Amino acid sequence: MQFRDRKQAGQELAERLRILQEKGALPHPVVLALPRGGVAVAREVASVLQAPLDVLVVRKIGAPFHEEFGVGAIAGDDPPLFDERTLDRLGMSVASLADVVERERKELRRREEHYRQGRPAPELRGRTVIVVDDGLATGSTARAALRAVRHQAPERVVLAVPVSSPEAADLMREEADEVVCLHRPRGFMAVGEWYEDFAQLTDTDVLEALHDDR
Repeated sequence: MQFRDRKQAGQELAERLRILQEKGALPHPVVLALPRGGVAVAREVASVLQAPLDVLVVRKIGAPFHEEFGVGAIAGDDPPLFDERTLDRLGMSVASLADVVERERKELRRREEHYRQGRPAPELRGRTVIVVDDGLATGSTARAALRAVRHQAPERVVLAVPVSSPEAADLMREEADEVVCLHRPRGFMAVGEWYEDFAQLTDTDVLEALHDDR
């Protein structure tokens, strides 16, 4: 099973969430997308649920020898969340990643300022917060996002993704009140393999989605 693109994936995910909303399981919803890829999915979800759309910027902490190999993540002003087992396996310490964390923190703040353009972050207290991404591989960034949301005292936290590795989906059940995932294929390697079109989105794409929501 492959999605045509993120828009189609978002439409299918939105339909699943609409059913929950009609049952009263998603009171006072606000949709938070993990940019950039999650924005195109979340846009469809927010439209169907008639909920406000915003972003929650999360940055992966990559190993110094290979930036794409994630060993942790940061969201908001929260401290970094590390995969301790991976660090142990690689013989790395948290202290050795201080420079990487600082660099990613600066980029996180730059993107937040750029995407919000002076708008305040949404008030999450007492709301149903639906965190949306285009898929989960290890779940490290989603876990950091969910914990950052939880610190803001929402009534309910829902993670919604079109596709996920079975392992990541199971892990997220410890972080969210509910996990909505359309597909959990065996032999999962990367999110992109489950999309026919998985083109990288730009900051302009993110700004357009947020502008349309307003």
